[in-house]
Amino acid sequence: MTTSKSYKLALKDVRKRVKASRSSFIAGMAVLPKARREAMYGLYAFCRVVDDIADDGETLPIRQKGLQEWRERIRTLFKENQTSDSITEVLKPAVRDFGLVEEDFQTIIDGMAMDAEAPICAPSMKVLDLYCDRVASAVGRVSVRIFGASHANGMNVAHHLGRAFQLTNILRDLAEDAARGRLYLPEELLAKHNIAPREPEKALRDPNLKFVCRELAALAREHFTLADEAMRLCARPAMRPPRIMRAYYGAIFERLLKNDWADPFKRVSLPRWKKIGLVLRGSVGKGL
Repeated sequence: MTTSKSYKLALKDVRKRVKASRSSFIAGMAVLPKARREAMYGLYAFCRVVDDIADDGETLPIRQKGLQEWRERIRTLFKENQTSDSITEVLKPAVRDFGLVEEDFQTIIDGMAMDAEAPICAPSMKVLDLYCDRVASAVGRVSVRIFGASHANGMNVAHHLGRAFQLTNILRDLAEDAARGRLYLPEELLAKHNIAPREPEKALRDPNLKFVCRELAALAREHFTLADEAMRLCARPAMRPPRIMRAYYGAIFERLLKNDWADPFKRVSLPRWKKIGLVLRGSVGKGL
């Protein structure tokens, strides 16, 4: 257990960052033992900071510079076992104790760079899958190592659950992404359903939008199903956090299907009581 003064100060800062996000992630990680939970806090804070750079940097050079600085910090952490900020300080014992891999962190930055360079608009299915791997499944690969499931079945959980989660995010956040000039719906499906505009907000107003979303949702469901199968092959304790998050995202997914994208500008969310119920069920191992 890491108890140095520098680690305690770094952990305090990381916890503050995580708490400020007001994310449902916090409750999902509460079921973990202390060392694994703190490692996940470090991972979440890392993802949050590089995502903020990609989204909020005022110019492309500023965004590129910020992401490159994090590439170097991660390289220094893994290659030299040195830290220069609170996030890498918290991740340092996790790298040692849970066998984390530098490539996964660099892949996450690659995903953020896809958003930073130019707004993604109607990518090909191949590019969309690459994006989902980088921004979601790579996070899953780090996570399952922290959970104690670094074997092949655990990696399958990361692969499929990451894609299911990211596709759900895309189908939920259509309007929010459009406001940033982004349209993650794939070119092939837009063309198939005769949606001609590629300007995000215009595409969302097309009456055929629901058909595109239904097909992308079918792909998400496939990934949910394959993730469920992979989780059943893993030790149950290591899968408690993924099952909680799967239940949370699954509930959002089902609500999206029910609404059938009748109003893509209205964001679907879960009431607080529903979120708490899902976490409690996962904490005691019921219904997940």
